[in-house]
Amino acid sequence: MKIILYFLFLAAIALLSPAASALNIFACEPEWAALAKELAADKADIYSATTALQDPHQVQARPSLIARARRAQLLVCTGAELEIGWLPIILRESGNPDIAPGKPGNFVAAHSVAMREIPSHLDRAEGDVHAAGNPHIQLDARNYLPIAQALSARLAGLDPANAAFYRSRLQIFTQQWQAAIVRWEKQAAPLKGQPILVQHTAFPYLSAWLGMKEVAALEPKPGMEPSVAHLSQVLELLQRQPAKMVIRAAYQNPQPSAWMAEHAHISAVALPFSVGGTEAARDLFGLFDDTIARLLAGLQ
Repeated sequence: MKIILYFLFLAAIALLSPAASALNIFACEPEWAALAKELAADKADIYSATTALQDPHQVQARPSLIARARRAQLLVCTGAELEIGWLPIILRESGNPDIAPGKPGNFVAAHSVAMREIPSHLDRAEGDVHAAGNPHIQLDARNYLPIAQALSARLAGLDPANAAFYRSRLQIFTQQWQAAIVRWEKQAAPLKGQPILVQHTAFPYLSAWLGMKEVAALEPKPGMEPSVAHLSQVLELLQRQPAKMVIRAAYQNPQPSAWMAEHAHISAVALPFSVGGTEAARDLFGLFDDTIARLLAGLQ
């Protein structure tokens, strides 16, 4: 009898603990899970639907993801059609009206920043093109400031009892992030004006922030694996417009970049792309520390 009472006592403590009442957050990508952690700390139970070693365009709408979404109070995603192939299925199957588009529980990071590469016309024959613009907004460190401000306000609206806590965390994050941006931009000064190749058109925000010049993409169309014939055409282009390195995301097939690096005698640089993409990119600060370190190494 004493053992039964003991376990009942432990169960009661668990129900009354802060973790039991934490805001349940479903993040579509690791960078937003990491940002939510910076702003909410232990006030939220945060789950990332994907990892940095997955292509965020192509995710299986697994039953486990649907179950997580069913319990979520806040959905935090990139938007701009990045998750269009899988998120609508999860939202529909979860039956959770709180995180439906347009609801307070549905947060779209892309709504807080200026989008790049918005197409003048849509033609699916051109590959993986997004109507709202290039969705890889997470690679410009400056974008996190307005996104963090908007996300903090959303957290406070959904959890008013902890609104002061979220505002305090936002202030701390903003100060630390602004100081980090100054440091990163100083470190990355040698990258300004450097010509680069990209394997996939996933880096316009990174290139714009650091001032790098994208010469060409290895993919003939966004999302299409390059053939040797196409890579040979890019190699020919490099005779007229040399590049210092070719960059790719950690989740991407390394072979096209390796082929180009070997034949063009340039560096092949794999970037973490998101939190968890490399051992050093364990949080948002580590993501950019490692990204810049790898790019600078690519110049050598």
